[in-house]
Amino acid sequence: MTVVYTGGCACSRLRYRVAGEPVAMLDCQCRQCQRESGTGHQSHLVFQAAVVEQTGNATEWDLTGDGGTVKRRAFCPVCGSPVSMTFPSMPDIFIIRAASLDDPALYKPTMITWTAAAHPWDARNPGMVSFSGMPTPD
Repeated sequence: MTVVYTGGCACSRLRYRVAGEPVAMLDCQCRQCQRESGTGHQSHLVFQAAVVEQTGNATEWDLTGDGGTVKRRAFCPVCGSPVSMTFPSMPDIFIIRAASLDDPALYKPTMITWTAAAHPWDARNPGMVSFSGMPTPD
């Protein structure tokens, strides 16, 4: 049975429906995610080759990550809520923000990335696998 993840921005002008299982659920503590979220980390569900349906017109902006990957971040132009992220060089990857889920209980993180940029006041779950930067595939 395919799980369907639905959600959107705070004012509901942007909506998404993703059919498939995430390949990763993680908290990222990099400075880019801190700045975008306004706190110590951002929580992501990463999908690969999932069926994605979106409604509404997001505003997008590109930012190059520390590893050189261009990240295209999408947010609502009305309420400002960050909703999703894609990578132009990897079109089969679609990332949603855990806070944008209609049912946030679906988010079950298993790892933390970019702990090298973590703040002492942003406590990490010691039971999760942690990486000082972005893990690389073996």
